[in-house]
Amino acid sequence: MLRRELPTEGQILVNGRNVVAMPPGKIPELRRSIGVVFQDFKLIRRKSALENVAYVLNVAGVSRGEQKRRSYLALKGVGLQHRLNVTPDVLSGGEQQRVAIARAVVNDPELLLADEPTGNLDPDLAVEIMRLFREINARGTTVVVATHDRDLIRRMQRRTIVLEHGRVSDPLATA
Repeated sequence: MLRRELPTEGQILVNGRNVVAMPPGKIPELRRSIGVVFQDFKLIRRKSALENVAYVLNVAGVSRGEQKRRSYLALKGVGLQHRLNVTPDVLSGGEQQRVAIARAVVNDPELLLADEPTGNLDPDLAVEIMRLFREINARGTTVVVATHDRDLIRRMQRRTIVLEHGRVSDPLATA
């Protein structure tokens, strides 16, 4: 969906656009409309939570004042407005993941991709992170979560698509 890799066959549609056929010059525009949350957070260690979130906006050319305002609101949205100036090494794993989520949504993406976002978290924190994704989805962002945690999938009771060997399979047969 990010057009990092191409499929061996078929097409991938993101908001009606076939990303497989997309010219290379259009890929940066596509990626600006997608937020990404990684299992290992990918936070910049020497930057504060606020600076980590603002980084996306800085790259997009947003003014410094607007970066601070929107980054604060994103961190507030994940319950971390009290940890703005703290660096990742001081934050717990759950807090680091919430900073990563704030960074992924600060640019108000159409699509949020989360790759094993709960893999490094205990079960209670995993449920909390999934609750945040549900809230983000309720605000209009499509959220796609890739996970191997079938128990978590069952608990969330949301639409599930299962991929096996690159093909969509029946979620009831494997869940």
